[in-house]
Amino acid sequence: MSRNAAGARTASEQSLALYQELRASPGDPLDAVARRLDLTEAERERCRTELTGLGLIEPPAGPAPGGAPAVVAPDVALLRLLQHERERLESRLAETSRAHTALETLAGPFLRAGTETGSEVEVLIVDDPERVRRELADLTNTVRRSVHSMLTGSVRREDMARELDRDRDRVARGVRVQAMYSQRVGQVPEMMQHLAERAALGVEVRLSPVVPMNMVLADENFALLPTDPRDPDSAAVLARGPGLVRSYLALYAYCWNAATPYGHAEPAPHDGGGLTEQQRAALRMLASGIKDEQVARSLGVSLRTVSRLISEVMQELGAASRFEAGVQAARLGLLDGDPYEHTS
Repeated sequence: MSRNAAGARTASEQSLALYQELRASPGDPLDAVARRLDLTEAERERCRTELTGLGLIEPPAGPAPGGAPAVVAPDVALLRLLQHERERLESRLAETSRAHTALETLAGPFLRAGTETGSEVEVLIVDDPERVRRELADLTNTVRRSVHSMLTGSVRREDMARELDRDRDRVARGVRVQAMYSQRVGQVPEMMQHLAERAALGVEVRLSPVVPMNMVLADENFALLPTDPRDPDSAAVLARGPGLVRSYLALYAYCWNAATPYGHAEPAPHDGGGLTEQQRAALRMLASGIKDEQVARSLGVSLRTVSRLISEVMQELGAASRFEAGVQAARLGLLDGDPYEHTS
């Protein structure tokens, strides 16, 4: 390949070409393959960094720096990236859990003392369900700005009408009402109807894969939550005072931002199923290293049409670059079979 041809490629195209050549020539040192592609030293190192970051190549074993790298299949690299992301999310959840434990430790003296008048934070343990219902009813009359709730399960049938009445009263007084539920309750017909009725009244409803506990927060000054988050039927904690409630508001905001607004469809999978034959042909030619001009001649279309086809392919595959589209296409098997033959 000529130096001009190599230079005409974008950075992602160079990385894709280097990766394909490494797969086709197992055992060849990366430096030798880069020279065959007429890559400069800077281009070679940039490609090495990008491929290593994506997990598509691994440094050669042993002390020799110029040895052959281990080439990783796209599907294996993707699974490793997903595992890394999963571990990162689990680490963040563990940090949240440790923060929650720390909050419980800080609140311990108040919980043991029952109530302590005159303090910034007032905490009371309540094991009477009727008392809890009265507190929620009183909250409807006293709340002024906002109510935030999360529920791990379904609303009891006998409580649905009462909850809608509270919603009407709060929304009519300009109170912002947010409600978060576990995604699984959104599949129960009776709950689907209840969520639709709450949303119609002006309640902001979201669904989340994980809801850590039952919780009601109001006006940054009131919190109702279980003493044991793993047992929704455990005694309730009634907390008043911004010093403690704001901490639970931060936890609620974190969960709320990760949840999906009720009624929003999940995004369609990027599996390439919507690609046309023309888009597939363009994808295979580009993956084989053909430049846009030759793709246009082969398809009998203009360069502008080729650019549009590439943009459509990237959108269908959920890719941010041509290189990412090539990796995704390889993972999905869209490039399986004989490579597209072309002449320079």
